[in-house]
Amino acid sequence: MLRNDLAYLRTPVAIRERAGKILKYVVDGQSQWFQLDANGLEAAVQATLAVARERFPDPAAIPFHSRWRHFEAGGRDRWSALAERLAHLPPEEIARRRMDLAVVSVLLDAGAGAAWSYREPGTGETHARSEGLGVASFHMFANGAFSRDAKGDPLRVDAERLAALTPMDIAMGFQVKAHNPLLGLEGRAELLRKLGGVGLERPGALFDVVATGGEVKAETILAAVLDRLSPIWPSPRGDVWEHPVVGLVPFHKLSQWMSYSLVEPIEGAGLKVVALDALTGLPEYRNGGLLVDAGALRPRQRVLLEKSFAPGDEAIVEWRALTVALLDQIAEHVRLHLGMDAQRLPLVKVLEAGTWFAGRRLAAERRPDGGPPITVESDGTVF
Repeated sequence: MLRNDLAYLRTPVAIRERAGKILKYVVDGQSQWFQLDANGLEAAVQATLAVARERFPDPAAIPFHSRWRHFEAGGRDRWSALAERLAHLPPEEIARRRMDLAVVSVLLDAGAGAAWSYREPGTGETHARSEGLGVASFHMFANGAFSRDAKGDPLRVDAERLAALTPMDIAMGFQVKAHNPLLGLEGRAELLRKLGGVGLERPGALFDVVATGGEVKAETILAAVLDRLSPIWPSPRGDVWEHPVVGLVPFHKLSQWMSYSLVEPIEGAGLKVVALDALTGLPEYRNGGLLVDAGALRPRQRVLLEKSFAPGDEAIVEWRALTVALLDQIAEHVRLHLGMDAQRLPLVKVLEAGTWFAGRRLAAERRPDGGPPITVESDGTVF
């Protein structure tokens, strides 16, 4: 009998267990949406390796896949400039402020759409998609948009300010206009307003929840995120969906992305985050798109590539679950080719090396807008 209690469905073990059941369902030929192609999976591995070797000639230099990489878009170390203004604070408080930024930025990170971009003040550089969302949210933080004292103490996020945020605040910070539309604007604003009401004085208070010793397990970070932030999700279960055969299938994609993005602030305070591979790969459209575009997942119906789907549709639940299961397999193959083990190249580094960029590259080669092969309706909370 399947376990469907909420505590279990919030664990990475449950995510992998249900993803494995979907994979078996597909391998057994029962899916009406996908079939698995071993040659295509090897093509996805090779695409990942090609990108990894190009971006990181020294695989030991591969960083974590996290929101902090987007704050470095264009090769600029934006955080260092802000860090100088916080140098008088103790490491724990700097960690809280970095977590303030990371949590808010991740919640603003759902798909932007192909029509939106952000022109960065000062540099004049234009960034789109994930990098643009990261840079835009970074500048909102730097300008005190999320602080209760924007002039006196801007570099923090306070619940009372979040609770008062409007879609217009986000629109102004993200340069949204008629010719520069951002998908899911209302959903993003609603998430931040709800974040202001979860009972944390600030998002960075998560540091005090998890920092109870010299080591912090990655799964402990995810558990804290899911426990403390669960009231913000549209569904009480969060990123958990129903499959007609397998039953409830959890993903917690945005929560895991957030957890990965909290590792660096925590380690910056002198703690060690361990067991990173307990968390799963991220079932979003770049990683999932890699599998479709490389031919690892072959659509069994043309409609899959032609219409738009809701997050709870059977095809999307299967696509995301297959992404989780197959990212683990890709990681094993990538490590083998690079002569590294899971300790030196955890899954979070394979994603960065990696699968996410390979998915983006294949998308750009196959479609004029560089969008995903399968379209999912975004409300600002999924993907």
